Amino acid sequence: MNAPTKPPRADVEILTLGCRLNAYESEAMRALASEAALSNAVIVNTCAVTGEAIRQARQAIRRARRERPDAEIIVTGCAAQIDPQSFAAMPEVSRVIGNAEKMRAESFAHTHERVAVADIMSVRETASHLIDGFSERTRVYVQVQNGCDHRCTFCIIPYGRGNSRSSPAGEVVEQIQRLAANGVPEVVLTGVDLTSWGADLPGQPQLGALVARILKLVPDLPMLRLSSLDAIEMDDQLFELVTQHDRVAPYLHLSLQHGDDMILKRMKRRHSRAQAIELCQRVKEARPEIALGADLIAGFPTETEEHFANLLSIVDECGLAYVHAFPFSPREGTPAARMPQLDRRLIKERAARLRDVGAAALDRHLAAWIGREETGVIERDGFARLPDFTPVHFNGGGEGFQRLRFTSHDGQHLIGAAA
Repeated sequence: MNAPTKPPRADVEILTLGCRLNAYESEAMRALASEAALSNAVIVNTCAVTGEAIRQARQAIRRARRERPDAEIIVTGCAAQIDPQSFAAMPEVSRVIGNAEKMRAESFAHTHERVAVADIMSVRETASHLIDGFSERTRVYVQVQNGCDHRCTFCIIPYGRGNSRSSPAGEVVEQIQRLAANGVPEVVLTGVDLTSWGADLPGQPQLGALVARILKLVPDLPMLRLSSLDAIEMDDQLFELVTQHDRVAPYLHLSLQHGDDMILKRMKRRHSRAQAIELCQRVKEARPEIALGADLIAGFPTETEEHFANLLSIVDECGLAYVHAFPFSPREGTPAARMPQLDRRLIKERAARLRDVGAAALDRHLAAWIGREETGVIERDGFARLPDFTPVHFNGGGEGFQRLRFTSHDGQHLIGAAA
């Protein structure tokens, strides 16, 4: 006698890879898929920032097919935008849709074409999607900008996201008002090149003006956080708000990428080592409790030991607490992929050394909290984050805010208890 077959699952599962902007867009897609009456599907929202990200995307697609053999597998995101045909060629994939298309409900209709990926460079507006909250999240990302006008030599993302475009301030404020009214304790402003917000809007307002408007018009929002910032584009009003306003989270994540002037020039970055250090020192002097994080790349083409030593030393010079260390990964179609490459073993070895320096910096940051108290946002039972983004394990649960006392750390998290 044959075993009874299980009916197909009717739900839509979304697998999110990569950046915070993808996390926001995944929540918007959840609503759009429901509007299109999509069912029994897995949407894979991919990232293309490194070769490893592409590998993880393919791995996620194959795993989704094994776990949901009867489901429709829809692939979208930056990797799908940049190379749609390679994903369409995967036998596990049902459909591929682009980054612009994924923000439209009709793209998720079962009758839609198998590959729907338009020229992202022709997109001129950022689609705003009002969402009331994120599933199983207390920290909500709000997209205020998309795309990038810069062309760093190592970066493929502009070809997945298009040119820079901003969400109007009124739409951003309306979105955050809805979230605050629903009790969201923390909102994170996010974008591909966040500090370029406003350059394409009437009057060319800067990011500081948007932050000031949110703080004024959404007084019930407990905490506003900023995602990754370009160090050279921080306007004076934004600096003042970040360092003086207690409802702006005391944490900045900076897109530094390297600590050597020659490598920064070859990356086509627009700041120097001295400018990065000067900004970090000014921020710390104005608001000593602020924590700083940065993205750093080890093993960029032509990087010598002297160049690499300057990369390692920028961690201490800038007083970083968090280091996102990436081994250089050449992306086809970028200028850096055509430069003289380092041996892959050397790149991995330097990335490991950079991670060790970053681990020591985090260790110092965590140790400074021992014996102190602070209020954190509970993300799930037994886990919270402080305003400076420090992760905390504690015995307890609930939701919202919790006053915590810290007794030790494990090298990655504070260990605490309710105060």
